[in-house]
Amino acid sequence: MTREGDSAMSPPNAPSSPSLPWRIGSSVIMGLTGALSRAFICGLNKTEVVGLDKFLDTLEKRKDVEGRERGLITVSNHVSVLDDPLIWGVLPYRYAFDPTNHRWGLGSYDICFQNKILSSFFSLGQVLPTHRGAYSIHGGLFQPTIGQVIRLLSSQPFPKTSTTQSSPPPVTDPFTAGTLTYSTDGRDNFPAPAAYLSRKHSWVHIFPEGRVHQHPTKAMRYFKWGVSRLILESEPLPDIIPMFIDGPQELMPEAREWPRFIPRAGKNIRVAFGEKIDGEKVFGELREKWKLLVKLQKEALVKKGVVMEWDMGDLTEGLKYGNEAVALRKEVTMRIRMEVLNVRRSLGYPDEDPKRGLAETWIEEGGKETGKMDDGSYVGET
Repeated sequence: MTREGDSAMSPPNAPSSPSLPWRIGSSVIMGLTGALSRAFICGLNKTEVVGLDKFLDTLEKRKDVEGRERGLITVSNHVSVLDDPLIWGVLPYRYAFDPTNHRWGLGSYDICFQNKILSSFFSLGQVLPTHRGAYSIHGGLFQPTIGQVIRLLSSQPFPKTSTTQSSPPPVTDPFTAGTLTYSTDGRDNFPAPAAYLSRKHSWVHIFPEGRVHQHPTKAMRYFKWGVSRLILESEPLPDIIPMFIDGPQELMPEAREWPRFIPRAGKNIRVAFGEKIDGEKVFGELREKWKLLVKLQKEALVKKGVVMEWDMGDLTEGLKYGNEAVALRKEVTMRIRMEVLNVRRSLGYPDEDPKRGLAETWIEEGGKETGKMDDGSYVGET
C-alpha cells in the first residue's frame, strides 16, 4: 500500500523491455523448448487439436503489444508433468520464438527454482516461482507472485511499491545492473516481469487443480482459488479461453516404473481450445461486487483515520479473509471450472459428478498428498 500523496504512477523511465541478452536468452529457451515439444507431440504421437484456428486468430490479434487492450488467461486441467510445455507444441514454430506473444506460467518453487541454474532456465522460459502450501509457509493465493501475475495481465502505470514496507535487497536480471525484481519470501529475488512496458496485457496459463491429477474417468479435481484473483483483480477483465487436454497422462503416467524420467511415445493426445468466454456475462456481476468490497474497505480505513491506497495485487485482511470476499472467490472458481467442463463435454466425455468441483472431494481421495488415491486417481507432485 502507499500513503495518500505518494505517486501512484510507474516511474516515467519505466523500461520498455528487458536487456538484449535477456531477450535473446528467453527466445532461445522458449524457441528450443517449443520446437522439441512440437517434434515430440506431433512427430512421435498422434495428436488431435480442436479449436486451434480460432486460438491462433486470438494470438495474431495480440502480436502488436501496443494494440493490446486486455490480458489473456488460458485455463485447463492438469494431467501430466509434461503438460507445460508439451501442449504448446501444437502451436506453429513461429510462436515458440516470440516470447512477447507466448504464455507465462507458474512453476513450483521447490522443484523449478532449487538453484541458480534452474531459476535462470525457468525464468527465461517465462515461468514464475510459486510456493506450494504443503511445502512452504509462503504458499497460498496471497503470495507475491500472484500479484505479479495480476500486473502482467494488466497494464502500466501501476501504483508504486509501498514506502511503509521494508524492501528486500535489490537484485536484477543476471545481465543488467538494474533493480527490477521482487521477492517471494523476503529473502530471495526474481526478475519482476510486469515492470516492463512490453509485457502489458500478457498471456498467462493456469492449471487451477494445482497438481497433476490422473483419474480413470478423466474427471477433474477441484480448482484452487488463485485463478479467481486473476479474474477479479486484473484490469480490465482479461480475455479467458478454457481448454481441456487428454493423453499426456499416458506419456508420463504417475504409476510408471523405471525409467520414470523418460516419456512414453506413440500415444493419442487431444488438446482442445474452447471458445472465448463472454467475460462480462459470466463474471461481470462478481467483479462489480468485488469493486464494491474494495470501495467499502477504503471507506472503513478512512473512518479509522488511515488514508491508504492499494497497490495492484495488495489486499487488506478483510479482502483476504472476509466472508464476502471468500464467497466471491468460491463462485468465480466454480464458474471457471464449469467453463473447462463445457470444453470437456464438447469432446464427448460423460458428465462428471458435480460434487467433484468441491474442495471436500479430497476426503474421497483418501486424504493423502500424492500417489494413488482411494478413488482410483493418481495425484502427482506438480
